[in-house]
Amino acid sequence: MELGRSSEEINRSSSSSQVDDNNNNMDKKKKRRRRKNLMLGCFRRRRNDNGDSTIGESHVNGSLNMESASDFRNPTHLVVTVNGIIGSAQNWRFAAKQFLKRYPHDVVVHCSESNHSMLTFDGVDVMGSRLAEEVLSVVKRHPGLQKISFISHSLGGLVSRYAIAKLYTEEFTEETCEVKGDSPYREEMVKGTMAGLEPINFITSATPHLGCRGHRQIPLFCGILAIEKAATNISWLLGRTGKHLFLTDTDDGKPPLLLRMVDDCEELKFISALQSFKRRVTYANARFDHIVGWSTSSLRRRTELPKNQKFPRNNQYPHVINEEPARTDYFYKAEHDDDMTDDMEETMIRGLTKLSWERVDVSFKGSRQRLMAHSTIQVKTPFINSDGADVIQHMLDNFML
Repeated sequence: MELGRSSEEINRSSSSSQVDDNNNNMDKKKKRRRRKNLMLGCFRRRRNDNGDSTIGESHVNGSLNMESASDFRNPTHLVVTVNGIIGSAQNWRFAAKQFLKRYPHDVVVHCSESNHSMLTFDGVDVMGSRLAEEVLSVVKRHPGLQKISFISHSLGGLVSRYAIAKLYTEEFTEETCEVKGDSPYREEMVKGTMAGLEPINFITSATPHLGCRGHRQIPLFCGILAIEKAATNISWLLGRTGKHLFLTDTDDGKPPLLLRMVDDCEELKFISALQSFKRRVTYANARFDHIVGWSTSSLRRRTELPKNQKFPRNNQYPHVINEEPARTDYFYKAEHDDDMTDDMEETMIRGLTKLSWERVDVSFKGSRQRLMAHSTIQVKTPFINSDGADVIQHMLDNFML
């Protein structure tokens, strides 16, 4: 016992000291949180003294909504962003803020978080089903929505393709058609909806549409067949997702999932769902992406990749080196030679290119961030992937509202 102090005084002093320590710790946490929010631009859209508004976000059921909170807006377009493997909703925050700045009264940007971190190992089908449920919950919270678009990065593109098949509904309408020499007649037309909304843009960025099975689809392996084969054999390390990416899944004797996703099945209409979108766009890294190859992300055979990469510099989008408009007459007669893809890869290409795709090729040559091209094309973390901002700007300038 301290000299001249009773046990009651000591206990009271100790308790007071503990409270002060707890308060100090709480203050430190608040300061850290405030610094983080300021660094990442985390602020709600509110009316300020000048009558202007700012961008805001809200967290509902573990997911991230970014929207303008203007008193006079009723957004009609839902933009769903989907992260890649071991990612999170935060990965698309930079792009989401740019969309809201451009279309402050028209869009709600929902950064999906139903598949984050280790949940991305659960398989494309499981993640796609979770994403579909998440989208339905968002649509319920915004009854004024009329249109929907998806913007996905890496694995998120495959997850989105599965999710839209779950959300897709065929609607039959009748339209008047005129034929020369005959009277007008009524023809039944199929018009698909997505969660009850009109599908507009389906955009993927560095997505392995053809999987990761050999054939230099993962540039990190340098095309060495022994390494590619070894990677296929240990794909289980990524859980069911790894089996799907490397096409080693054989559930109930069925073909690999990615192979099934290039056509309509009895239970899910994968191609019809994709076809229902007015635009389908692939953004692909032509160089420096060590995770997803140019061919699989741009939905081309290697013989179809642009040979001359000395494209004229685009001052508005310095890292966009090539653009190909959507083609409705796309057809390729495969030649059986040593450079031919395997049957599964060829089947996937033929199935997916039945539809027209806009292709945007990106290169970060000369950029200090080129070795992080897979993340830079998305501006995953603004202060280390900022060179991809012009790619996001390109998305904005060509976005169909």
